[in-house]
Amino acid sequence: MFGCCVAGRLLQTDLQQVDETHALFEIPAAEKVNHVCVFLLGTVPFPDGFGATVHFFWPGKGSQVLGMLSNDKPSAIFRLRSAFSSTSAPPSGISTPSAFTSATLSSAPGQVTAILGLALEPLEAIAAQLASLPHAPAQSAMNITPASTPTSSLASIAKPADPSVLAEKIARHLFNYIAGFVPAGTSVGPDSTVSMGVIARWYESFIGKVRAGGIGFLERNE
Repeated sequence: MFGCCVAGRLLQTDLQQVDETHALFEIPAAEKVNHVCVFLLGTVPFPDGFGATVHFFWPGKGSQVLGMLSNDKPSAIFRLRSAFSSTSAPPSGISTPSAFTSATLSSAPGQVTAILGLALEPLEAIAAQLASLPHAPAQSAMNITPASTPTSSLASIAKPADPSVLAEKIARHLFNYIAGFVPAGTSVGPDSTVSMGVIARWYESFIGKVRAGGIGFLERNE
């Protein structure tokens, strides 16, 4: 369901399922990590009304909520600094799931293996966590710079998209596609006809785009 890519390294798909709502990636040699990208593979969407918080846990030194993923935001890039400070601790009011802190890790001598954790949660709970994240002081103490989520966007995170809006976008996409197969010199009207093969090709193309990168292309009228 998830993929992870550390800048300068190969793509990771070795997701470890901890339980029904928690999964993690091991990040070896974490002291060398500057940027990490987390994304949905496009094979399995989140259940309606759910998303995932993204956690970065450095064994023995601290953790931080980096941000979130959802069906409307299927990928995110986070900038991490070289190491946590020795006094770092989870921000007030936010705890690191024990599924991540209790994981057994193996590290090479002189290297640190950190955890990039994903916790499946209701969108309302995710929005509340992001809204309660402290600003510069705690982030500086953690030596980590999470991707920011504007407060103005939290309402849209918490409130699922109107299904009628999505349905209209899909219908418009189909209409625009089949309109290209109407014979030249004729206008599109109630009596216009197209073959079922055209609709079948649209369906295959549409599903391929959704699986490859979500539904963002509907905003671009591709």
